[in-house]
Amino acid sequence: MAATNSRDFYEVLGVTREASAEQIKSAYRKAALQYHPDRNPEKKEEAEASFRAASEAYAVLSDSQKRSIYDRYGVAGLGNRGFDSGFNSSIFEEFQDILGDLFGFEDVLGGGRRRGGRARGQRGADLRYDMSLTFEEASTGVSTKIRISRHEYCEACKGTGAKPGTTMSTCTTCKGHGQLAYQQGFFSITRTCPACQGAGKVIRDTCVTCRGQGRIERERNLEVGIPAGVDSGTRLRMTGQGEPGTNGGPAGDLYIFLEVKDHAFFERRGADLYCTIPVSVTQAALGATIRVPTLQGEEDLEIPEGTQSGQVFRKRSKGMPNPNGGRGDLYISIPVVIPGKVSREQRRLLEQLGVLSKVENKPAERSSSFFEKVKDIFG
Repeated sequence: MAATNSRDFYEVLGVTREASAEQIKSAYRKAALQYHPDRNPEKKEEAEASFRAASEAYAVLSDSQKRSIYDRYGVAGLGNRGFDSGFNSSIFEEFQDILGDLFGFEDVLGGGRRRGGRARGQRGADLRYDMSLTFEEASTGVSTKIRISRHEYCEACKGTGAKPGTTMSTCTTCKGHGQLAYQQGFFSITRTCPACQGAGKVIRDTCVTCRGQGRIERERNLEVGIPAGVDSGTRLRMTGQGEPGTNGGPAGDLYIFLEVKDHAFFERRGADLYCTIPVSVTQAALGATIRVPTLQGEEDLEIPEGTQSGQVFRKRSKGMPNPNGGRGDLYISIPVVIPGKVSREQRRLLEQLGVLSKVENKPAERSSSFFEKVKDIFG
């Protein structure tokens, strides 16, 4: 990539003149990663020139006013409003995330330190708690208490780690800035001070309660509301109930992972429930009303005459509640149970039924009169 005074800025970044601001930004990032001198040690000078060319092009094309002037009058129209032979802070603010990835540092700014000269607050760690529920608890929802262990700010030193009554001293390594700056090629690189971890101050007399950590481990009881209809694998989040953050950062979250035990009678498939209730040959043939269990108590189920073994009936909205609203259905499979042993009278009646069943061979007539004959025998 040659210098920009001999090539078009759009050509330098490999975009068209109609490219959007996001496309220009993306092209610059790609070029910067490709031509960074540290990634091209064998061709450092050439890479440095290409990197500078991309940065110069981006400095103009990322500024809507400069881009408009450049589009109309070219480089000559910019005068001293172009790149100004240096790196301006806006470029680095746009691009500091990539440079941070390159160097492994938190910040890379062209003209100075990050605002306040301190490391940014870090969010606290998330915590996990595994909870087991019975099937009934999952179906109705439950409010319960859990006990967790987590780190909290030390009350004795207010989280500073310093002995109560004492003050923290300015870090002599970074002189209170929280960061160290040094030159990396033509970049000014800043990184968090290893002595004070970006705080800008160090502890001289440590707190005896937390031993200078600023945090101590405590056990806490938390009230947890479990909504009705949860299933195994459901994850609940309690915002801000994780570990505390550092440097003023927010606390992490507590995640509760649920496991719901199986039911002895119902099989669950999502919000729907399935069960099996056997009936006798007589009930299936003549029809009957049976009592079936549901989550809300027993209810009647009408078995029509001629029910076949394995037939499934549905009771709407008698399944598990859905956490998002509504309820599933209850599906009841009806197997017909053939008695293993029959009495002498039962055998006589079944034999009589067999004889009557053979009397009529026409399917249409048999289908219309069969159950009337069954009623006469068993009624």
